[in-house]
Amino acid sequence: MLRALDIRDMLIIDRLELGFRPGLNVLTGETGAGKSILLDSLGFVLGWRGRAELVRSGADQGEVTAVFQLAPGHLAHGVLAEAGLPEAEGGELVLRRVNTADGRKTAWVNDRRCSGEVLRQLSDVLVELHGQHDDRGLLNPRGHRALLDAFAGAEEALVATRAAWTRLSKARRALTEAEAAQAALKEEEEFLRHAVGELDTLDPQPGEEAELDTRRRAMQGAERIREDIARALQALGPDGAEGAMGDAQRWLDGAADRAEGQLEGALAALGRSMTELGEAAQGVADCLDALDFDPGELERVEERLFAIRGLARKHQVMPDALADLAEELRGRLSALDAGDEGLAELRHALEAAQGDYDTQAAALSKLRSDAAGQLDRAVMAELAPLKMERAVFATEITQADPGPEGRDAVAFTVATNPGAPSGPLARIASGGELSRFLLALKVCLSEREAGKTMIFDEIDRGVGGATADAVGRRLASLAAEGQVLVVTHSPQVAALGAHHWRVEKKVTDGMTLSTVTPLGEGERVDEIARMISGDTITAEARAAARSLLAG
Repeated sequence: MLRALDIRDMLIIDRLELGFRPGLNVLTGETGAGKSILLDSLGFVLGWRGRAELVRSGADQGEVTAVFQLAPGHLAHGVLAEAGLPEAEGGELVLRRVNTADGRKTAWVNDRRCSGEVLRQLSDVLVELHGQHDDRGLLNPRGHRALLDAFAGAEEALVATRAAWTRLSKARRALTEAEAAQAALKEEEEFLRHAVGELDTLDPQPGEEAELDTRRRAMQGAERIREDIARALQALGPDGAEGAMGDAQRWLDGAADRAEGQLEGALAALGRSMTELGEAAQGVADCLDALDFDPGELERVEERLFAIRGLARKHQVMPDALADLAEELRGRLSALDAGDEGLAELRHALEAAQGDYDTQAAALSKLRSDAAGQLDRAVMAELAPLKMERAVFATEITQADPGPEGRDAVAFTVATNPGAPSGPLARIASGGELSRFLLALKVCLSEREAGKTMIFDEIDRGVGGATADAVGRRLASLAAEGQVLVVTHSPQVAALGAHHWRVEKKVTDGMTLSTVTPLGEGERVDEIARMISGDTITAEARAAARSLLAG
């Protein structure tokens, strides 16, 4: 419920504070007094698109604050939570928006900055505007299906249909992706089989390339140094140092007896040298044995090393990654071989999801079809008291592209006279007729849209007498369990209001300003009498006004 509206420096309003109440709130005044400015200001704070120039001439900025009282469970609580905005403490929601003279706009929700989009989301659940040129409410065909679903109480069926659509979409996407993957695999089947065969034949192992490279380098190095080591071994052997030292030892042994002990030290040193020389010769011999290899082995090592490196270059991977690549390619071949079976399973899953969606969508369509007949009868019953007993209202349901909310397109159509062609509300009905159609629809749909403040902007234009009285009584009925604001020129409608404000335009110090005055009982008599008789209020007009207020 809209509890308060504070307007500062907007158009021809310098400062205006209004407090609204539950029930039917009526705003009356001469044409051009500024009633539409109130709606423009409310639309501004709710983020609606409207006039480009709203700031009052001479002011630096205009500002509008709207205070709403939210019931527990109101949809606005969810909008606040989703936007990360503060909860409405005690159910009070405060919207404030500022428009500077240079066109910049800034908005706050419960003193937290927010975007215009958040305001519009809040607007959708807080306020509903209806008028002869309504493009936000019942005249917009895009919203007719949602209105019919609300009337039908189709939320459970909608949830089931949306879930079935989600499953169907996933199944369709999974099949499409699998078919594309299978087609891509088939295109490279020949390559995969050749590559896997090549890798399996070579069977490279992680670390093998480095090991082969080390062995190759060792064998290549051995060829270069083996000749020098062989020469060294020959120089140390019997034909070299070992033979010469052996001869020296025999010669010294023969002379030792005659030298009377003088050669004992030399013989001991020579013996030690012979031992170490033998150890050296053995070490060189061992090294030579180690360097002794088959030239054919070097050739085999090089051939495998080059094969591994060549295959790695071919597949643009490191040599150690060839084993993993082989496993990956074998997996792709397995997927290809098992692909047809997998596709069959996905096609079966898609058929099941399609069947489930068809069932849910058909149930939703049946619910809509039944509710459409009920809504048509309810609206027709409302049209008779509004002096439109010859008019025909019909809810048309046609086939549409399947989607998350079924496969129905819904449009409200009217024919104003028997035998006349039917068509969209906005195209077929005249201004006065359109007002009454909208009101009849709203009466039928209002129970399904609790919690919104409904605003009717001169919806009673073009009607009078008993028809205007019927319009007023239906507005009062709508307001009985909620809040309705109506801008009206009809005294019959104004007399049925629970709360009444008069909008006036005054010139003060050369400046035109609009004011809004709450009316007491006596003031309401004068205002309704003015609406009946014009500027000159007669006794008869006052008597008629009292009669209307008493009725």
